[in-house]
Amino acid sequence: MAHYNMLSMPWIHLSFWIGPLLIAGILIILAAIVARTHLRELYKRQFGETRRERLFLASVGFFTAVIVVRGITIAIHNDVGPFHNISMHGRHIHHLVWGILLLLLVGYSWLLEIGTGSQASWRWAGRVTSMLYGVAAALTLDEFALWLNLSDVYWQRQGRESYEAMAFFGGLLGIGIFGAPFLRAIGRELARPFRRAGTPQ
Repeated sequence: MAHYNMLSMPWIHLSFWIGPLLIAGILIILAAIVARTHLRELYKRQFGETRRERLFLASVGFFTAVIVVRGITIAIHNDVGPFHNISMHGRHIHHLVWGILLLLLVGYSWLLEIGTGSQASWRWAGRVTSMLYGVAAALTLDEFALWLNLSDVYWQRQGRESYEAMAFFGGLLGIGIFGAPFLRAIGRELARPFRRAGTPQ
């Protein structure tokens, strides 16, 4: 497995930024698609209540980060592409560390009532912190087996525990439940041209 041993700070290496930039890029593209198309009105109708919107956005952040992080770790494990483990002074920095730090940052923001969905809070801050919470949860739970066993079992049999934890948490976020009205509305919108084409003149 490729292992990049850095004597300086890890954030000066490209490998440190690939994951966060991919996740941010995907989330920005998804947000732009909704904001700049007729999906915006559907979104507003389906997510008038901020609690459901925050759960949905956390789900989007979570599943996006799961896909990106798993893809990068598989690439590292198979020595594919420019990806490397991040180390500092010979110590491998697991991505759960970044997840925990991000969870602390989001939690602290919510303590300060930044992005909480309250009347005094900015709605955009709630959207951003909700997505960040989902990303942080993915980074942390992807290595659930490691912190459960206090051993690096990521690629061993016990590594399945991480999949189970992510599946459980993903279910709790409930993209299928809390986002269901919006997703159904998208389905109806996509089907509208076909219904019109089938309508007799």
